[in-house]
Amino acid sequence: MSRLPAIANPQRQPYSSDLSDVEWEILKPLVPQPKGFGHPLEVDFREIFNAIFYVQRTGCQWEMMPHDLPPYSTAYRYFKKWQQRGLWQQMHDKVRQKLRIEIDRDKDSTVAIADSQSVKTTEKRGRYTVLMVARKLRGVSVTL
Repeated sequence: MSRLPAIANPQRQPYSSDLSDVEWEILKPLVPQPKGFGHPLEVDFREIFNAIFYVQRTGCQWEMMPHDLPPYSTAYRYFKKWQQRGLWQQMHDKVRQKLRIEIDRDKDSTVAIADSQSVKTTEKRGRYTVLMVARKLRGVSVTL
């Protein structure tokens, strides 16, 4: 079942990946403001976020985005620019800190979890193990 967001005055049919009004009010102050010079912005940043979240949620290629979202080149350009500037991490950290403060916790987490299952062996060790298994198998087949 899909969850459609609560949007007061939608300009198009909403997708389940769209930002709700409440979510947009949280992210809106975190969007970089224009510098005040140059060509004025004609982009609706909420729709840019909706386009980025659509691609992230569906896993489609940028070129395959629906036509009622902003052009894929515009959405991708903002996505890459914000990624290079570290904006996604900053937004994540600010939202997490705000949430932790709201639930009466320290704004910075003091716990870390290391998953030992995700640690990979070195390539040398992996090759050595494969060779040893192959030698053992060869040795078994010779004795049979």
